[in-house]
Amino acid sequence: MRLPVIQAPMAGASPPELAVAVAQAGGMGAAGVLLETPDRIAEWADRFRARSSGAFQLNVWIPERAGPDPAWRQRLAEDARTFLGRFGTPGRPAGTEPPVFQEQCEAMLAAGPSVVSSIMGLFEPAYVSRLHEQGIAWFACATTLDEALAAQEAGADAVVAQGMEAGGHRGSFDQEDAERIDVGLFALLPWFADHLRVPIVAAGGIADGRGVAAALSLGASAVQVGTALLRCPEAGTSPEWSAALNGLAPDATMTTRAYTGRLARAAPTPYLKAWTEPGAANPAPFPDQLSLVNEWRQGQASGVDRAAHWAGQSAALAAERPAGQVVADMWREACELLA
Repeated sequence: MRLPVIQAPMAGASPPELAVAVAQAGGMGAAGVLLETPDRIAEWADRFRARSSGAFQLNVWIPERAGPDPAWRQRLAEDARTFLGRFGTPGRPAGTEPPVFQEQCEAMLAAGPSVVSSIMGLFEPAYVSRLHEQGIAWFACATTLDEALAAQEAGADAVVAQGMEAGGHRGSFDQEDAERIDVGLFALLPWFADHLRVPIVAAGGIADGRGVAAALSLGASAVQVGTALLRCPEAGTSPEWSAALNGLAPDATMTTRAYTGRLARAAPTPYLKAWTEPGAANPAPFPDQLSLVNEWRQGQASGVDRAAHWAGQSAALAAERPAGQVVADMWREACELLA
């Protein structure tokens, strides 16, 4: 890396073209592989390396150690299915199991990225050792100091401090507590910096040079940006999603479980707002809610967003410009302020 800007590994919104543009500008590209099979992980890495020799990271969610009570899960899934019926007719279930976590971990090792990163928990010690033996760094996302200290103790090479401003999924280790963990990045950073030995990557609400300069001043060694890149042509974002980010006020974003069953920040849409109305069902747990939403997306359901409109609280700063230019301008502005 020639500059400390890392692309956020956004599952479903991290095509190789975006990662290449960020890496060629001097930063680190990324892919979120939550939904990817081993062969698709390998294909992504091959496509990246065909166009860049730069740094990139691969990211995966850590599975829950104990899932919700099966009977409770079934009731929520049935209620969510009934509620989704108001949006139209579902298609057929995909009929395939989600990717196997252990197989994804092996595929990430085989791909040999600069960084493998985790969110919503920690890798097992044996896997961390294998990463380090192969010269791959482990970046662990944390939303509290307790999580960050646990990651440091487990061998993380850096901690990604995720503030509540961040778009996409909240990285809380205990997803049942995700709503309660509501700390802004610029309160989190000095708190982490005063207690951690490992480098800190700042994530959440950073979309221009001002945010980069502030994060570095508060103790971060690098920043991770996602929403700032979503309107870039290399991201391949749908016109509807891009339009939802245009001029979006920080207080207009909303946290929701209605896309996947886990808490995430997104732009408001009629679909998301419907889940907040009196009498609305609770979303099913992950991955049941994600599977249900995918059924409706495959059917005749005009009321369901065809893609999740993830959005951080600085979405209004995202612009329709090439990703390399966004990253370069972000760093230039930060350097001017830091000077």
